[in-house]
Amino acid sequence: MQLFVQQHASSSVGRFARAIARSVATAAIGASMLVASQAFASGTEQLKAFVAQVHSARGTFVQQEVRAPSKAQAASGASGVLSTTGGGKNGTSSGTFTFARPGKFIWQYEKPYAQLLQADGDKLYVYDKDLNQVTVRSLGGALGASPAAILFGSNDLDKNFTLRDAGVKAGIDWLELTPKAKDTQFQRVGIGFKDGNLQAMELHDVFGNVTLLTFSNIQKNPPLPADAFKFTVPKGADVING
Repeated sequence: MQLFVQQHASSSVGRFARAIARSVATAAIGASMLVASQAFASGTEQLKAFVAQVHSARGTFVQQEVRAPSKAQAASGASGVLSTTGGGKNGTSSGTFTFARPGKFIWQYEKPYAQLLQADGDKLYVYDKDLNQVTVRSLGGALGASPAAILFGSNDLDKNFTLRDAGVKAGIDWLELTPKAKDTQFQRVGIGFKDGNLQAMELHDVFGNVTLLTFSNIQKNPPLPADAFKFTVPKGADVING
């Protein structure tokens, strides 16, 4: 597959962007967000409240590529990655996001490299500023059966994932989502909430890598213009239909 990122291949930006792009073709893409501000009994309840109540959101994120947790951490149920990132960081990137479910989002990397992933509900556009190149792919129905459905898709999580509470770590309630489909790029997705607000998300891929996302400055259900997700090809950019 002629994938969307042909530069910075070893950076955290490249890995996550490639994962999102690949997901559209293989129904495997990942990310998540904020829920209502009231307290809930478990991470699973908080996630379900988020899916039911948050139809759009925007905020900022920090992304880190970290080593896979130890066997002892994995066996403990709750995530061990968030509290141990200091020794395992391979790359850090940051940026902003906006989404409106289902299937519309803007995932904008700002540091260390500028890169844009944008979907209008029909097509996914990936813009590499350094290459001045846009790759376009049909979004299709991939979101409905992938981890990205947590953030960008509809509310049929139980149809596509097995959910289980994963305990408390550092004051954060964790749950795990395991894709029911066998052909995904992610083995499981961990999501952490505190007092009804999303704190972090972990993407565990099939190669043992862990991508940690932490969220801040989140606004739920903000007013968005009708053309908020309309993509405009930058002047002079090469367009590749993937």
